[in-house]
Amino acid sequence: MPRRSTALLTFTALLSAVLTALPVTPAAAEGGEGARSGTFAGGVEWRNGASAAGAGQSGNGALAGAFAGALPGAGAQVNGALAPRELSRNGAFGEGWANGALDVAVASWRAASQGTADSPAYAPDTGPRVRVNQVAYLPAGPKNATLVTDAGARLAWELRNAAGVTVARGWTVPRGLDVSSGQRVHSLDFGAYRTAGQGFTLVADGETSRPFDIGAGAYEELRLDSLKYYYTQRSGIAVRDDLRPGYGRAAGHLDVAPNRGDHDVPCQPGLCDYTLDVNGGWYDAGDHGKYVVNGGIATWELLSTYERSLLAGTGHPDRLGDGTLALPESGNGVPDVLDEARWELEFLLRMQVPGGQPLAGMAHHKIHDEQWTSLPLLPSADPQKRELHPPSTQATLNLAATAAQAARLYRPYDRQFADRALTAARAAWTAALAHPAMHPSADDGIGGGAYPDDDATDEFYWAAAELYLTTGEGQFADHVLNSPVHTADIFGALGFDWGRTAAAGRLDLATVPSALPGREQIRRSVVEGADGYLATLDSQPYGMPYAPPGNVYDWGSSHQVLNNAVVLATAFDLTGAARYRDGAVQSMDYILGRNALNTSYVTGYGEVNSHQQHSRWYAHQLDPNLPSPPRGTLAGGPNSSIQDPLAQSRLQGCVGQFCYLDDIESWSTNETAVNWNAALARMASFVADQG
Repeated sequence: MPRRSTALLTFTALLSAVLTALPVTPAAAEGGEGARSGTFAGGVEWRNGASAAGAGQSGNGALAGAFAGALPGAGAQVNGALAPRELSRNGAFGEGWANGALDVAVASWRAASQGTADSPAYAPDTGPRVRVNQVAYLPAGPKNATLVTDAGARLAWELRNAAGVTVARGWTVPRGLDVSSGQRVHSLDFGAYRTAGQGFTLVADGETSRPFDIGAGAYEELRLDSLKYYYTQRSGIAVRDDLRPGYGRAAGHLDVAPNRGDHDVPCQPGLCDYTLDVNGGWYDAGDHGKYVVNGGIATWELLSTYERSLLAGTGHPDRLGDGTLALPESGNGVPDVLDEARWELEFLLRMQVPGGQPLAGMAHHKIHDEQWTSLPLLPSADPQKRELHPPSTQATLNLAATAAQAARLYRPYDRQFADRALTAARAAWTAALAHPAMHPSADDGIGGGAYPDDDATDEFYWAAAELYLTTGEGQFADHVLNSPVHTADIFGALGFDWGRTAAAGRLDLATVPSALPGREQIRRSVVEGADGYLATLDSQPYGMPYAPPGNVYDWGSSHQVLNNAVVLATAFDLTGAARYRDGAVQSMDYILGRNALNTSYVTGYGEVNSHQQHSRWYAHQLDPNLPSPPRGTLAGGPNSSIQDPLAQSRLQGCVGQFCYLDDIESWSTNETAVNWNAALARMASFVADQG
């Protein structure tokens, strides 16, 4: 699972006392599926925490005698068992670590990560040393590249067209050591060349880059592909192959065996005495769970992509209009992006505790399987019992914020739905005020991610902002103006995300017309945040507005780069200053190939791109009968904490940008997620509009 802490301990944490070279996951790190079902490299399978061989199984599962086979290059067999679910509950080792088994495990782990005579250490193939945006540069936009070289002096470069003819020349700028990659690099600027075309390459220091285009067409495609991703993530509906060739599948989690179904889902034992119909919505990531906080921020970003098209000077709402995304709802007179977002919104509304219950108006934090499931597994084949997890203040305020935003955007198309959404938003707000500290537990990580968060101040601010912008009511304005978040510097290095939602409120307060007092200062704060990100971008030889503290790349770093770029894009919308537009546009270069690994993190875009993201049904790597992720899917990207066993076995000591594997088993660096793709969709739409 992406971007969230769980109570499941990684192998790193368990052995940290003896294997001190391993990176320790920070206490606040966003964890993952932890010790989960699946297939390790080398073919060793284990399901629900139990070795497929059956050795040492307990009621909660065990990993017995499997470490050596699970770790590439390891040849020893471990005599012992590790029960990860018991560890998560009791914080203690299970039985079985006898006869030197721990020493064997450590030795195997070191052999796997460092290599042996028979199994050399892992080294990624990064291709040519000239790193470019492998997709496209805008004709009138910035055009920058990075050259990896030890040369201390400037070097000549040439831009060549598809015929191999040199069309521009210049000199590199030495940048020295790049902290984010540990490489010595130069920068190249060929922005003066503005002629559109295909198949360009850059040549420098005897190396020829991967090809790229100069033009806006690819971004028009990416705008749509990144949004089309959501249809194939839908729960509770069959995906039509005529609409997504190669991705057709049966509906997941209907009341059809082996599914238990999402139409009559009980709470976890002892939590409540009712059931809810929570069908529909999007599967959150590579699993079958559905989470209100991650679904909330993703829905907001899709709705905001559309709202920007209505409000910004360079917006084009027709390019997100009816019929653009090839959905079952296309042709109904409603913009397709609103149709897609509504699929999730209807699910969010269903997660609200019904009237007459003690916590009426609150929203359940999540719904997912009772236990983790294995890979690969189609949604329709999931046999697990489904459970509602406790309501949380954060989930409730996500519902309030997105439903309030929906109320203003859907009103021209469906007044009844808009009224229903606003009623739910008001009820959620009232419930959250009555229960302001029902925080989701970090220990609730069995069968799905925990999404823990112990501070709802930012969610209160965001929800109040959306309710005010929709209603104009003083009670919501007062909460916004009195919130400590309102004047805080909220544009930090890691950007906004499901656990840091204040920026969602601030950006909308700055861009959506209102009579809120002090609105000019709100707009100024966004521009000041953009100035910070622009300074970061200028300081980075790879040209991204992202420099995490200590060079510790966070879970889902690729979408954090994009969300920081959203702030730059918003500053352009507010000021019209070209430097913000150029910074936002240039940020896409890192995502699309101008990075240390020389890979595009978007499936189907760029000569070398991520296409083996962690997913139970986009699992072609494990089952040739299943597809790879659809074109336009964003990979999570480098994650310094490398929580999954495969990444831990290959990436020990990785520096920043190199903490990534395009492998289905690397769930901590290579998952897909609905909120990540929302950031991609928003920025792809912005860049397309500038073309």
